[in-house]
Amino acid sequence: MNFKSIENVYFIGIGGIGMSALARYFAANGKKVAGYDKTATDITNSLESLGVEIHFKDGVENIPGQFLDQKKTLVVYTPAVSKEHIELNYFIEAGFTVLKRAEVLGKVTENTFCFAAAGTHGKTTTSSILGHIMQPSLATSFLGGIAENYQSNLILGEDKITVVEADEFDRSFLQLSPNIACITSMDADHLDIYGEAESLENSFKEFAAKVSEKLIIAKGLPINGITYAINESADYKAHNIKINNGRYVFDVETPNSEIKNIEFHLPGKHNVMNALAALAMADVYGIDLPKIKEQLKTFKGVRRRFSYKIKTDDLVLIDDYAHHPTEINAVENSVREMYPNEKTLAVFQPHLFSRTKDFVEEFANALSKFDEVILLDIYPARELPLEGVTSDWLLKKINLKKKQLSTKKMLIEDIKKSSAKIITILGAGDIGMMVDEIQNELEK
Repeated sequence: MNFKSIENVYFIGIGGIGMSALARYFAANGKKVAGYDKTATDITNSLESLGVEIHFKDGVENIPGQFLDQKKTLVVYTPAVSKEHIELNYFIEAGFTVLKRAEVLGKVTENTFCFAAAGTHGKTTTSSILGHIMQPSLATSFLGGIAENYQSNLILGEDKITVVEADEFDRSFLQLSPNIACITSMDADHLDIYGEAESLENSFKEFAAKVSEKLIIAKGLPINGITYAINESADYKAHNIKINNGRYVFDVETPNSEIKNIEFHLPGKHNVMNALAALAMADVYGIDLPKIKEQLKTFKGVRRRFSYKIKTDDLVLIDDYAHHPTEINAVENSVREMYPNEKTLAVFQPHLFSRTKDFVEEFANALSKFDEVILLDIYPARELPLEGVTSDWLLKKINLKKKQLSTKKMLIEDIKKSSAKIITILGAGDIGMMVDEIQNELEK
């Protein structure tokens, strides 16, 4: 498909983080953009402020008239949308060009020099760091989170180079044609899609085979590539890591040189690894190391990735998207590193019945490392309930005295009863929409 001949782009699930980045891109390139989503959010509000028309009730009568022109309209949908969706089925039956988000991203980037960050954890932060390194204006970056430096999931720049988050969900990343890529991790996840960990691993190997120039991999992954690691031998090695005034300072050995005293403000060794992956991708492309160092120092992070909402001597509130045991462990490690002697509370909303079932023991072990835990009900997203898979089932496996279930209605009161100084809000569901209210109540 030639996007130049398209006048209108209609999104089904326009409020999704990846979908909204594409919507912004097409709007910025002069296309008329509209779409549907289930509920209004900060993302949909932001799109509407750009002139994007959005409605929240599924029905063909709600689609703006100009988007019903089959020859001029491209329809983009997210795989998370129901197969019974009225609008989606209308467009398919009427013969419109209807593509998944990943297909469109693949077509947008196929004629560019494409950097892709893949991995079951870390890809959003890594791609955001790389997008920041490539500024001002060297690349257009499609991100899976809101980069704090730009308050956006799209960083507009030159259209000859793109930076993308390569998402393994639904094998989406196999639609991409990356020139330079990294793989940060390959932990088992999305087993509702893949069935077993080996199938997921094979999908990453298939992605790796699509990389035309350079592949950067975290050391220890079962794929050949340029390696990176912390405090151990690798092609790119971060070492001499210190914490100075709440930020990391470290040195990096590259295959050809060394750069000293890199400053980086995101907490957690996993974020040093993310910065190292982005540094390696930029370095093999040919960005000067002093420029990379300068950009790493000014990177502010990604919203809901260890985002400080309150940071006082008496109380710290941290918001994080963590929804997999490995990610929860990373948050807990970061908290202990920054606040080794303080009491911690984890407020967690499990995401997906299948993920909770597949990793219940790992979730219980990760959450047991905090001092207190509050669980909300499982956020179903695209799934129907599974018998016996509940937050209460998970709660019983957590090895803590101070643990409880809560509801959205009672959550703030339950948080207030805790004596913990460090409070972490964790999960990929709609708990993120409660964080501002929690912050306001705790600040009173």
